[in-house]
Amino acid sequence: MKAYDIVIIGGGPAGLAAAASARRSGVTSILILERDKELGGILNQCIHNGFGLHTFKEELTGPEYAARFIEQVKELGIEYQLNTMVMDISHDKVVTAMNREEGMFAIQAKAVILAMGCRERSRGALNIPGYRPAGIYSAGTAQRLVNREGYLPGRQVVILGSGDIGLIMARRMTFEGANVKVVAELMPYSGGLKRNIVQCLDDYGIPLKLSHTVVEIRGKERLTGITIAQVDGRGKPIPGTEEDYDCDTLLLSVGLIPENELSRGAGVDISPVTSGPVVNESLETNIEGVFACGNVLHVHDLVDFVSEEAGAAGKNAADYVRGLRKNCSGNEIQMNPVEGVRYTVPSTIRPDQMDDKLTVRFRVGGVYKNCYISVYFDDERVMRRKRPVVAPGEMEEIKLEKAKLLEYPDLKTITIKIEEA
Repeated sequence: MKAYDIVIIGGGPAGLAAAASARRSGVTSILILERDKELGGILNQCIHNGFGLHTFKEELTGPEYAARFIEQVKELGIEYQLNTMVMDISHDKVVTAMNREEGMFAIQAKAVILAMGCRERSRGALNIPGYRPAGIYSAGTAQRLVNREGYLPGRQVVILGSGDIGLIMARRMTFEGANVKVVAELMPYSGGLKRNIVQCLDDYGIPLKLSHTVVEIRGKERLTGITIAQVDGRGKPIPGTEEDYDCDTLLLSVGLIPENELSRGAGVDISPVTSGPVVNESLETNIEGVFACGNVLHVHDLVDFVSEEAGAAGKNAADYVRGLRKNCSGNEIQMNPVEGVRYTVPSTIRPDQMDDKLTVRFRVGGVYKNCYISVYFDDERVMRRKRPVVAPGEMEEIKLEKAKLLEYPDLKTITIKIEEA
């Protein structure tokens, strides 16, 4: 059986950044396993710009951003295998994978970094009545067809869901000569970044209908039209609010799900809110030596934050392999997201194991205007930040300092909540 210090599953932005960080932290025996035919992951089809503003302080396209990290991996001499599918991760970190050349093979790892990314929610999860005609695509599939393979999926387009990929595809399809008639969103707020609503819809006069969903699909061989209707507070269509649209294409941008079948098989605890692993301050799961980062952990809105998080996972995995981690003797603090805050990453913090500064990322459950993000150590408020607006489409963060946490040796919970101004 082959053996490596660190095996990274996934060669997208998270896997690449984790590998480079682990190598710079002193570990030389690293292997990246990627199921696609090239490194870079989903970024290879994201040809729009807006990437890299935080990481490289310049605006790059997705392939340019990926190329920077691929270059780093190659310069650092990190091994990778393409067209290789990981089948299983055992509790004692034996990774079973297969490819065309070697068939099925096993690798013993000292540490594993999960960086499998996420996938799109499918039509089957939506319960839209109607036939299954051609012309219904997930927004990511349409993006691949247009940007990588040179096909235009259709001419008359309706988009359901206002996630970032859907918003970006509204603009992309318009560029290619299609007529995007409407973007319908079930929730009373958009799931995408504010800048994407402005740059992809408002700038092209594409209407966004909030609290609307598709209630009927027409056409047998090919989609011929759809009906949307307004929904009430419980998401149920309101009779009499139906609107018909003739179209040949329906794009679904209805959410992303972290790709965690392998994690579950390995016995990793999964959060019911994020559908990603539950991790501590080191981005380590409940299985010692198994770390997670990027969209497999929780869905990010900016790839720059994926790279930052993956860098931390790579460094922590390297410290684990090199035996630099101290035995945890201090207390473990529970993160407590309440009153508008849906979850936090990490879920627990051991102050004696953390770096000098720790970024805690979270999302809110609704749109809150003119509010405070407040942080409590047990019952004492220690941080309060005024925000004009917070929304589910944009990830929030707070920074915790090790020195400050060590001043509270008996601290049990850190509560993050939204408070009215």
